Amino acid sequence: MKRFIKPSNLATKYPKLFNWQPEDHGLSKGFAMTNFTELKGCGCKVPQTQLLKYLGQIGSGDIGKETPDVSVFPVKQTKDFHTISTIDYFYPLVANPYAQGRIACCNVLSDLYAMGVTQVDTMLMVLGVCTKMTEEEKQISTSLMLEGFNDCAKEAKTSVTGGQSVQSPWPQIGGVGIASNHKDDFIMPNGAEAGDYLVLTKPLGVQLAVNTYQWMTTIPQKWDAIKGLTNEKEINEAFDHATKSMCTLNAAAASLFKKHKIKASTDVTGFGILGHAKYLAKAQKRKVQFVIDNLPIIRNLYKLDKKARDFRFLEGFAAETSGGLLLATKDPDSFLRDYKKLIGEWGWVIGRVEKSQERDAIISKDVKIQEI
Repeated sequence: MKRFIKPSNLATKYPKLFNWQPEDHGLSKGFAMTNFTELKGCGCKVPQTQLLKYLGQIGSGDIGKETPDVSVFPVKQTKDFHTISTIDYFYPLVANPYAQGRIACCNVLSDLYAMGVTQVDTMLMVLGVCTKMTEEEKQISTSLMLEGFNDCAKEAKTSVTGGQSVQSPWPQIGGVGIASNHKDDFIMPNGAEAGDYLVLTKPLGVQLAVNTYQWMTTIPQKWDAIKGLTNEKEINEAFDHATKSMCTLNAAAASLFKKHKIKASTDVTGFGILGHAKYLAKAQKRKVQFVIDNLPIIRNLYKLDKKARDFRFLEGFAAETSGGLLLATKDPDSFLRDYKKLIGEWGWVIGRVEKSQERDAIISKDVKIQEI
């Protein structure tokens, strides 16, 4: 069985991911990538409803209809091979540039893993170098971002072979993932059936974790509004949990698709758990409804969402970055047993697939909040 780096081993394998101290890298105390942007991670995505309007205006309403996460295109002069590609990039959501690079790479690859792809041929990098930084800050932080991205690509057994860079007021990083696969080596994510169960492979709550951490460290007025409900220890623990989640590849889950005959999957990012569930439901061949009745969230964060109400977590629209895979399976216990052997933790049944007159997804009125 293929070995994967477990979340609990990330700090040992990649010590630069945790305990970020900018002075250790020649940067000034208090330097943070998040100081140079007003939007964070996948929270910078164009809202789903607005994006569909844009696509409709150019007569491209079918873009993403069958494959919400990627482009799948047949290789010319062959019947059985397809090129599967995706692009993703965003602004920083963590202070640490090395971690930001790794998170961006994980996020790009997740779109391919959601198709059951296990071997990525190559990656291209998209890079925006921040014009608001000093020359020294640019040099150090950009080099660390590139290092984090490249280390992650190596772990995924692929390589960065090109890309594009620009100067930008806000730093950006992301890229393109490309795989050429035989038709039997990936899934078309449209085969969910009534009676299937919905499984999620990473916890929710990343947006809450990174935002409240930034409030605690750099925005006193926002921290003052919530500190009666929490404390620094809880926020630090939640942020570390979120960082481990964002920095963990979804490769382990993808490696189980064939064995467990997974036929519908997507990764959960900027549109939130319900937004991505809706998008996946609309891609199904059958008229089915995804009913989400369990929301696993990083511990000590849900009470903050109830206070702030800014994140819309309970409604299912809190943005995630480098989130887990949402997939449909007939035998969730077997899948999760194998998954936890590979990854060591995480993985929950969060709902079910039902017959319906419309292809849609909902959150149950009796949804359970499961703190992780």
